[in-house]
Formats: sequence, C-alpha cells, structure tokens
Amino acid sequence: MGVTGGQISPVRSRERFLLGESVEGSVRGPILNSWVRSRMLGLSPEQTDLPYTDDFDPDSRLVRAAVPVLDQLQTRFSGSQMNICLADGNGTVLQRRFGEPALAGRLAPIQSVPGFVFAERYAGTNGIGLALAERRLCQVYGAEHFAERSQSNACSATPIRDRFSGDVIGVLCFGYPRSYEDPALPVLVRRAAESIERRLMEQSSARERALLRTYLDARLRAHAGEASDDGGLIGLDELTDGGLDLQDQMVLKAKATELICNPQRAAVEVSLSHGRGVTLLSSPVTSISGVEGVVVEAVLTGDSPPAHHLAASKTTASALGALALAATERAESLPWHLTDPSAAGSATAGPVRGLVLVGEPEVGKYAVAARRRLELLAEASTRIGTTLDVSRTAWELAETAVPRLADYVTVDLPGAVLRGEESADPQADLHRTVVHGIRDDCPFYPVGHQVRLDPGTPHMRCLQGEPAVLETDLQATTPAWMLPGLEHARGILAHDVHSMICVPLLARGVLLGIATFYRAQDPAPFGEDDSRLAQELAARAALCIDNARRYTREHTLALALQRSLLPRGLPQQGAVEVAHHYQPAESGVGGDWFDVIPLSGTRVALLVGDVVGHGLHAAATMGRLRIAARNFAELELAPDELLTHLDNLLVRLDREEEDASATGSDGIVGATCLYAVYDPTSQVCTMARAGHLPPALVHPDGSVTFPDLPAGPPLGLGGLPFETAEVRLPEHSTLVLYTDGLVEGRHRDIDVSLDQLRRALAHPDRKPDETCRAVIEAVAPEHPDDDIALLVARTRTVPADRIATWDLPPDPSLVADIRGAATRQLAAWGLDELAFAAELMLSELVTNAVRYGSEPIQVRLIHDHDRALICEVSDGSNTAPHLRRAASTDEGGRGLFLVAQLSQAWGARYTARGKVIWAECALDAA
Repeated sequence: MGVTGGQISPVRSRERFLLGESVEGSVRGPILNSWVRSRMLGLSPEQTDLPYTDDFDPDSRLVRAAVPVLDQLQTRFSGSQMNICLADGNGTVLQRRFGEPALAGRLAPIQSVPGFVFAERYAGTNGIGLALAERRLCQVYGAEHFAERSQSNACSATPIRDRFSGDVIGVLCFGYPRSYEDPALPVLVRRAAESIERRLMEQSSARERALLRTYLDARLRAHAGEASDDGGLIGLDELTDGGLDLQDQMVLKAKATELICNPQRAAVEVSLSHGRGVTLLSSPVTSISGVEGVVVEAVLTGDSPPAHHLAASKTTASALGALALAATERAESLPWHLTDPSAAGSATAGPVRGLVLVGEPEVGKYAVAARRRLELLAEASTRIGTTLDVSRTAWELAETAVPRLADYVTVDLPGAVLRGEESADPQADLHRTVVHGIRDDCPFYPVGHQVRLDPGTPHMRCLQGEPAVLETDLQATTPAWMLPGLEHARGILAHDVHSMICVPLLARGVLLGIATFYRAQDPAPFGEDDSRLAQELAARAALCIDNARRYTREHTLALALQRSLLPRGLPQQGAVEVAHHYQPAESGVGGDWFDVIPLSGTRVALLVGDVVGHGLHAAATMGRLRIAARNFAELELAPDELLTHLDNLLVRLDREEEDASATGSDGIVGATCLYAVYDPTSQVCTMARAGHLPPALVHPDGSVTFPDLPAGPPLGLGGLPFETAEVRLPEHSTLVLYTDGLVEGRHRDIDVSLDQLRRALAHPDRKPDETCRAVIEAVAPEHPDDDIALLVARTRTVPADRIATWDLPPDPSLVADIRGAATRQLAAWGLDELAFAAELMLSELVTNAVRYGSEPIQVRLIHDHDRALICEVSDGSNTAPHLRRAASTDEGGRGLFLVAQLSQAWGARYTARGKVIWAECALDAA
C-alpha cells in the first residue's frame, strides 16, 4: 500500500491478514503475495532469530565492485540514520555502511553485523528477500514487513545482476526511518546498483585484457630476433586474401566462441564462402595474475596466402604492442573480441596464423547461450502463429520451447479465450490447454482440466500482474506455495523438475492466460536470461493467440450471422423428401445458401446460390438474396422471372453501394443461382440457372446425368435474359443441387470432381440424408476454402386417383353440377367433413371464373395425402382477384372474403394460358 496521505504502513490490513481475513485490494500485490508465502512457510511475526553464517567471501568479485560505491553512498548520507547493506544472491549480508557510524553500536546485530541471511524463507517480508523473490526494485514500509522487529523501518532494495549472464548475484538495500521517505530514493538505489554492475563488467574486461597481453607477450618472446620468411601470425584479412564478408565473420565468431567454452586444446575445420577453408585452433592461456582463458587462432586450409602477405608478417615488437593496445581499448566494452584483422603478428616458422578470439570459458558459454537464445527467438517468429487457431498457437509455443529452453511446458487459457472472447475473471476460468514435454508421463494436470490456483503461487502472481516468476530451486527446499497441493507437486518433482518460469500471456493489455516452463533434464537451473527469453516467447505467442482469439470471435459472429440467414429447418411438404448439408469454409464465411419453399398445388421450389466473395459482406448479401428469392417465390413467379427480379435487385444494391469504396467497404461483385420448381402432379421440374453449375439427376435405375440447362448470366450483370428448361422426373428420382465449393478448388480438376460426384450418387436406394453423407465423404475437400451447400431431393408423385379434374364452359348454370361432382369425389376420398367448405369455396371460385374470366375454365381437386385438400379453378384470363371489405349496402364483393375464411391459405398464380385461383383446407380442420 505504501505511503498514502502521509500515513505509512497498512497496519490494520496486516492485523486483518494475521486474523485470516481477506485484505485483497487494500495491500499491494507483491506484499500480499509475500505475506501469504511467509504464512505458508510457517513463519511467525514475533520471530526474531535469523540464520547467521561466516562462510562467505569478504573479498568476492561482488564486494570488490561494490566497496567504492558503498563508500560514496556512506559519504553522501553522512550524519543520517541511513543503513546501506550489500547482500549476495542468497540474501546473506556481505557489507554494511551507516550514515552515522554510531548506529553500528546502537543497532541489534541483525541490523549491523554482516553474515545474517535475510532471504524471505527465513526473514519473511523484507526489502532484501522481496527483491530476490520479485527480481526487481521493491519498497517495503513499516507494517508491510512481516516480522514485528522491522515495523519502525522502511527500505528500498534492488537486485544486482551479472550483465554477462543476466543472473541476480546480489542485492543493494537502503534501510531508513519512516520520515526519510523520498521519491528520489528508489532512483538513487537503482543508479547505485547499476554502478556496481558496470564495475563488475570492468573486472571481466580487465581479465580479458590480461589474457590478451599474456598471449601477445608469449608470441613476442617466442620470435624475438627471428627474421624467417616461413610465415607467422598475421591478420585474418591478409590471411584470407581480400578480407572476410559479414557471413564468414559470423561463422568464425560462432565457432571460435564455442571453442572458448572448453579450456582445452582443440582444432575445428570451418568452411567459408568462395571455397575457402580455415582451421580454428584453441589453446589454453593463463595470465600473470592467474586468470585462465583460451586463445583461438585461424590457419588457412584453402589456397596458400600470397607472398606479399608473408612479407607483411615480419613485424616488429612495437607493432605487436600497438595490437595489444588496440585490443585493450576494445576490451573496455566487450567480454571477448575479434582482433583487428589489419594488424599482423611476428614472423615464425610454420603455418601462417591469424588471431581470432581471446576469452574466458565462462564468458564464452554465456556468449554461446546468448546466440542460441537469439536463434530460438528467430525460429519462434516463424513457428508460432502459423494458424488462426487459439489452441494450435498455444501448442506451437510449447513445441518451440521444448527442448531448447525447457523440458516441459504447460499453457493454461480461460475458456472464454478459447471461444474467442475476453475473460472477465481468468482466475476462475482457467483450463489446461497444453501439456508438452520430453516425456509423456510427467504428472501435470491433463489437457482440459480446470485449473484452480491457490494464493501465492507463481501462476496466481502472474495473474495478479507480475511480469514473470522464476523459481530456481524446487528440489532443495519445497516452496511454500507448493504445500497446499503437495501430493501433486511431489509427483512433478519426482521427475527431477528442479526449476520453473511462470509467465503471463499478455497482449494489447488483455490477460489471455499463463505459460509455465519447467526444466528437469538440463542440470543448470533457469536463470534471468532464461526468464527474459521465456517472456519474449510468451509475448510473441500472446500476440498470436490474441490475433487468433479475435479471428475466432469474428469468425464465430460471422458464422452465427450466416447460419441465422440460412434455413433453420425444412418446411413440411409432400412433393420431395429432402436432406441438406452446409459446410462453411475454413478461411472465412461465404455467401452460399439453399432453400426449400412449398408452393401452391403441392409444388415445391428448390434453390441454391452463391454470392461471390467471403466475409460478413458476402453473408449479408446472401441473406438479402435468400429473403428476396423467398418473397418472389411466394408470388408464384416462373423460374426465369424470379431470376430476372433477383438480377435487378442485385444491380440496385450494387448502385447503392458504389460509394462504399470511399469508406473501405467491398462492393457486391455478383452471385450465381439455380432455381427449380417441381410439380408432383405432373412429375415435371422447371429449372433456370444464373451462371450456376447444373444439378445432378439420379434416375431410378441408378444412372446419373447432369441436365443440359441454359447457363444464363450470373446475377448482377443486368439486362440479360434467363431461360427455363423442363425435365420430367420419374417417381423416386433424386435431384442434387450444390455450390461450386463441392467440386471446384485451386488444386482440383472439376471434371475429376464431377466424376467422383457421379460415382457417389450412383446408388438410387439411398435415402437423401445418406446421399448427403456419401457425397461429402467422397467429393468434399478435407479443408474447404469455399463454402459448400448441398441439397438432395428425392421426388414423390401425387397418385392419379387423388386428383379430380373437370372442364366446363362459361355457363353459370353448371356451377351446381360442379358442386355435386366435388361432393361425390370428396365422399369417395373419405373427406365428407370438408364437403360443406369445399362446396362454398368452389361455388365462389367457379362463379368468378364464369363471370369475369375466359375460356378454358377448369376445376381441379387435389387430395394431398395427410396434409390438405386443394381446390383450384383456372381460366384464360390474366385479371387478378383482390380481397376487399364489402360495405353493408354492397351486393357483392364477399366471395373471396368467404374463401379466405374457409381456407387456411389461398392465392393466385399465373400460367402461360392464364391464371389459377387456389384455396387450401387442412385435413386436420375437418
């Protein structure tokens, strides 16, 4: 909580915490986590003893680098009550300085004597322990200390890192009274730590310079006074006759660095560009001060060097001294260096050599590790995020990290993220998404397991805002956060897991989950560099996961829109037995659609279409066209007329959206469509198509044909005519309508696909749903890049004995005869209950046809089995009847109103010879 309004320390929050009450939100996250860990470790606030050890090096590299800085700080705070201490990476205090020297005598030994260990597992929440646990600058005020002995103090502490390895090797801590709190203190302690880190680097540079001087002095002594032309040490640029390009330098540098890692003699052949070759020789060298290192020289193994290069190798001792000076100047900033290729060594008998690198084995190891980390990052940029699938991207993170960084990786994502959403509460919704490692039997929670996190665990700390949590030693002392799930933890530790890194998956400010890296096979524990590498990998993966999540969300929304615009179920009708299949493209939603529309007279309309393009715009256009086609079909338009109206509609929509390009929207390009109307009373199917693929027709004998229909232009071109074709479909024929996604593709031959479709359909005994499955399995691509709409309709017929037809002249006196004939036919069908309603409707319709129509006049009754009784009256006139409300004084105008009341549906359709007025009565109404 820190300093707020002049009040330091969350005293009451600490009391509530010790009583077991919740204080989340009132205490800073790192402090609360430290309190939880302290409690789980069994520490007591009243505890006063700390471990003491005298087994530390008072003259270590860290101490030597820090002493001048500590002396300057002591001078700066002279006369104050500032307590400055230096601790090592284990929390053991190595040095103390006091602004007022008398403080050393007044303070307790714990606060004044080096050797006490302030690691969190012993001292609870304190500056040194928290800085080691958090691995960043931390401040602890008053009651934020877990131990009561520190309640009157405040402190600021920051880690000290070895800049070669990135490891935390110490802590610099300022302790002071509460009244000393100042915003400048954290800045000062950070700068002081950076100064110590720079001095540590200078120590390493001095060691490297000493090695180089030793090597050069040895060369001078070995060849002093010689004037041989046999060759000797020369520059690499001269050695390779024209210099090294950047790629060659990188290859030599990488190989030489690997040789420095092993402090023994070795030789390695290295192939360079242009057919050149070099042998790298490594030899151990020890400076006068006892620093042990390795020198790497290059010997040309390709063409021999030119004679003028050999002559140039006869240099003087002063030239070698200049080489040593130049190398010394560069060594100020480099742990190891590639020597100046223009400088030459002294002449000596034997092969001509060029100096490449001088360095210490440990520094070489760090360099090799750094290069491998860079290589892993470069590889991660190509391996992570190859798909827009959330789970697959998480797996790619794990597969990239194992085994080059970690031996096991787990990834936990909230269920909402897997669905493409943002998680409101990741802590309550985590699911194990990935478990990957060098072995399959490590007892991590399996994929799909809902992960529940305890307070204080590294995973929970990451969810609460920490950038990464590094645990370097799980085997020596079981961390406190493992105690609640100790049995599960023991199973993991039994597989030699000794260190871990827990990293949050953050992208664009959104917490997407947690990635955890475990190491077991590699004996070296994770270090700071590994932690930074894990964070970089997690950051890249998180961005890819967020992209995949956003795509999943958009794709899900688009699919939901698309499916909402498609038929949710098939309507009841008796003309055909229908099955359908819709499969969206993997890359995005498209504009394919299908429909089944019952029409009057037991007829049915079958429709498939495809809007060009993909995305929400195509899906929305598809919805417009499908609704329009349904409305036009309700008007009983012929197939060619319906396509003409759709074409005009699409042209108008295109004009309306001509200005959309200015706002970045895509205009409508066009669409294809196939429209078929099947009449089960005549077994005739009338079809028209607009640039669409023709249907497949499966005859009752199993033969498959593709009817040759007039192609027609695609919808949206405007002004071009469409043509219809009639095909007779015997009973139990199967008509198959489909979109191009079924048979076309970038890497598919449509003729081959049509042959596959033909073979898949050559089974007339199958039901439509079985035919759908067979076609999809045999013809559809495994990963379609276009939508697939498939509609299979098996035809039925209305038996002749269920159809009654009468032709009559325009004579009003014959109306009564028609009523009687209809009554007798209904009795024969067992529909006596409908006789009264049928008589009235026929009377009105026939009377209207006689009065206002023209010849030929025909009456037809259709008994649609188990559905309806249909009454139709046709005549040769094109005049349309209109339903109106008759006034009380009108003598007519009530006939159609009566028909509408007696029937469940009525209407008119136009034919080539006139019109048909029809009315339908449901059989269950009887």
